[in-house]
Amino acid sequence: MTRPSRRSSTPKIAKKAAVAAATVASLAAVPGVRAAQPTYPGTAGQFTLVGDAGVSAQQIFLGTPNKVYVIDKTENNPVSVAGHPAWATEYDVNTNQNRPMDVISNTFCAGGAVLGNGTWLNVGGNQAVTWGGNTAASQTGGGPYDDWDGGKSIRLLNPCDDQSCNWIDDPALYMTTRRWYPTLETLEDGSIIIIGGNQWGGFVNSAGQNNPTYEFFPSRGAPIGLNLLNDTLPANLFPLTFLLPSGNLFIQTNWDAEIFDYKKNVEYRIGEIPHSVRTYPGSAANVMLPLTPANGYTATIIFCGGTNLQPDQWTTNWAIAAYPADDTCVKITPDVSQDWIDEGETLPDGRSMGQFILLPDETLFLTNGANTGTAGYGNNTWAIGHSYADNPLMQGLIYDPNKPAGSRMSTTNVGKLQEERMYHSSAVLLPDGSVWISGSNPNPDYVAPNSGARYPTRTSAERYFPWYYDKTRPDPQNLPSQLSYGGPSWTISLTAADLLGPMGDNLPTAKVVVIRTGFSTHAFNMGQRYVQLNSTYVGNDDGTATLHVQQLPPNPAILPPGPAVMYVVVNGVPSMGQWVMCGSGQIGTQTVNPVTDLPANFMPASQQTTGNNNNNNGNKSAAGKKVDLSMGAMAIFGLVGLVAAQLF
Repeated sequence: MTRPSRRSSTPKIAKKAAVAAATVASLAAVPGVRAAQPTYPGTAGQFTLVGDAGVSAQQIFLGTPNKVYVIDKTENNPVSVAGHPAWATEYDVNTNQNRPMDVISNTFCAGGAVLGNGTWLNVGGNQAVTWGGNTAASQTGGGPYDDWDGGKSIRLLNPCDDQSCNWIDDPALYMTTRRWYPTLETLEDGSIIIIGGNQWGGFVNSAGQNNPTYEFFPSRGAPIGLNLLNDTLPANLFPLTFLLPSGNLFIQTNWDAEIFDYKKNVEYRIGEIPHSVRTYPGSAANVMLPLTPANGYTATIIFCGGTNLQPDQWTTNWAIAAYPADDTCVKITPDVSQDWIDEGETLPDGRSMGQFILLPDETLFLTNGANTGTAGYGNNTWAIGHSYADNPLMQGLIYDPNKPAGSRMSTTNVGKLQEERMYHSSAVLLPDGSVWISGSNPNPDYVAPNSGARYPTRTSAERYFPWYYDKTRPDPQNLPSQLSYGGPSWTISLTAADLLGPMGDNLPTAKVVVIRTGFSTHAFNMGQRYVQLNSTYVGNDDGTATLHVQQLPPNPAILPPGPAVMYVVVNGVPSMGQWVMCGSGQIGTQTVNPVTDLPANFMPASQQTTGNNNNNNGNKSAAGKKVDLSMGAMAIFGLVGLVAAQLF
């Protein structure tokens, strides 16, 4: 990447338009070579240190099947690029080697998401800094870190496997307002909405520097006000935002929440979230539960942990690091009801900065975080070094939404982290079904692990290997590299070996799932989503079988366009992931086609068993049984119960 000249004039509008136009070009899905079985020798149920990311993983995303992109804040990292410390790398999952990448501006607490064409966006940040995170005299480069002010930055990356790609950090694309801690969410047309943040940073937000607005990329004009962000100070940074199947957004921040019709700029406020602040710095684990044919692709969002601090308690004159984190879990299904539901089961330990990762077997993996305190750091006498949290939680946990209430959480055969992963740590699912974890840096600058600090900077990477990791994987052939919204169904041929056991037991469990792994930062994978495709099966006397599979539901709000990973799962064991492009591969209104009816399930008498396998695939499998998945139908559900809501 060519860094802009420090003496260059204000970029021309034509240049800005040309660069923006390049981001809306189609990026074809490149499936690459999908291995039949995992190649890394992991032990199921355990965490293993695997390499070094080079920089602390404050932000990460899976850009190709083999590359994790890591983004830190500007600091004195030991790896360098272009004559200064690097604060971004490309991590090769197969070799566990990193490649330093040059980023011009300070990416401290930026947000991110992927466009519908596969280009990744990284937005916002903080001022240029010098040693110790102090504000630099020059905001347009210069020693020691040669960074620019990142408050208005928009950075672009088209991931690659040949080390040829670099970040585009071009002032011609910058926003008109500053955003530190913004949230990004990909929309139905593959564009991105950018929400909130503040101007100059700090532990929490304040009226004097609040940015209570949203805007879009590609731009649709000047930022627009969002009342929720005026009413939820001070803990309203990184507002937790989810595109719903109705096409509305669900936004939760501080104690409040709303359903937001961004197309009409109408906010429907709903009741306060119970028990705890789930947004930063409380930083609860949160995710949209799997969307399946069995639940009619209805979105339910779960929040676990956080802190119960009230708005007047977000001060730094008391020992926040010793304050117990919350252990409650709550759920909401916003398109159906605006009532909060207690999970009826608490975490084994209170946890802030925990992170949920959706696994292919339809469970949630919980990792990272601390038992006391919150996200953040500072120079306070009560801080643990600089950390506002203490007592890191090493034990992983599995949450199974399909089990009865009261028995969904388990630590059985789930190992422990090798190193603490607290503030500024991240996690992401890999195509082999393991989870890549890195980061932790509750410090204003790089602090070496051998410095004696209680919580130093962690650049190490580790992986968690779920229970299925060492199982023989199904190996279906000729999987598609692109999925449409509705349209002709397709088939998968399964050998007897792919069924991993008796057909009568295992074929009914077979399913095809598509996972958007998301942009991971601050205990939240922005855009993370799990969608099961509707399918039926036909078994044969010779032990082989065919899956008949529908395309994505004919509603891009269920899974917005862009790259994702597809798995064929049999009896809970996933195939190696196939890289797929969802939608057209372009930014713009997506073509929606009618769904194709599927044949009824068929099991030959010779293959029927009386086994006790209850892992049903959850498909709407009989021909003629249909779920109305149109956006119009979803929107109707989304408005039920809102008549009495306060309208802004």
